Amino acid sequence: MTFQNELINWYLLNKRDLPWRHTNDAYTIWLSEVILQQTRVEQGLPYFNKFLENFPTVNDFASATEAKVLKLWQGLGYYSRGRNMHATAQIVVKDYHGIFPNLHDELIKLKGIGEYTAAAISSFSSGEARAVVDGNVFRVLSRYYGIATAINSPAGKKEFFTLANELLYQDDPALYNQAIMEFGAMQCKPKSPNCGICPLNQTCYAFNHKMVNELPVKLKKAAQKHRYINYFICFDDEQVVVRERQAGDVWQHLYDFPSIETLIHEDTASSLFAEMVKNTFGKDADFKLISTKKHILTHQIIHVQFFVLKNYIFNFNKQKELNWVSLNKLDELPQPKVIHDFVQEYFFRDKME
Repeated sequence: MTFQNELINWYLLNKRDLPWRHTNDAYTIWLSEVILQQTRVEQGLPYFNKFLENFPTVNDFASATEAKVLKLWQGLGYYSRGRNMHATAQIVVKDYHGIFPNLHDELIKLKGIGEYTAAAISSFSSGEARAVVDGNVFRVLSRYYGIATAINSPAGKKEFFTLANELLYQDDPALYNQAIMEFGAMQCKPKSPNCGICPLNQTCYAFNHKMVNELPVKLKKAAQKHRYINYFICFDDEQVVVRERQAGDVWQHLYDFPSIETLIHEDTASSLFAEMVKNTFGKDADFKLISTKKHILTHQIIHVQFFVLKNYIFNFNKQKELNWVSLNKLDELPQPKVIHDFVQEYFFRDKME
């Protein structure tokens, strides 16, 4: 039996019942593919359901505010993907009369849709013969064929993309693409795959050469940058000062609090830190540490300290990004996860002093 047939037979017996597998609607498939990029199905499924419930059509998505989109996206990370989705929905309404494209060459033109996503949507919605190459596919092909070229190198991407298209099952590209992706997710897992029950183990290079843990090869990423952000909570009569983050940094157009970023972890009891606070918020500013958190992003580790701040001075005319909001409004605003967790813990559980 061929490699392709083995995968398809395994898939038909073992596939998960997922909602986007019951449709060929390009809009619904687009939602699932973008939400599930770099996100496990278990984590992404509630977000998919939430987005489809709030935006059943691309027209509904396009007419939503960016703030609502980002609020629904909150917790998934990679917020630029949420903003790109919103822009794409508006383009589809404007340029495609609200009919989501289902062919690769049209999809690839849309904001935030790369080669993988265009291939996936076109394959699953129209049956177009395009190989879908994601992390699961890289892993299956690398192990089965014994390919040691780094999957995140230009040469590796080209080699795997070429092989994937050569292997594509032309009679039913969508079924084959689903099969190899699901096989990578459930059987040929990154760690501790159960090779003993794998239907491909007799002909798998990695299994037969004891290289399962060595493949696929991936170039090491640059070291993560450490950042130290000190947030100051200014609370008055059921209102709090928030800041809308601007372009040019993480969390664009999400909301957090006034802050001081330092190069190192500052001793909050030091006179130097106290001087920073007074220079920023006024000579009478008084602060108290109430929480510390660590937030890990792909390229950054953000160390966060939260303070209650009293006797502060703001110039709202000059600092347009700052505003007073009620606690109810605060709960509606899109926030980075580290801010959301703090808000829920200290504003909505009566722990704020």
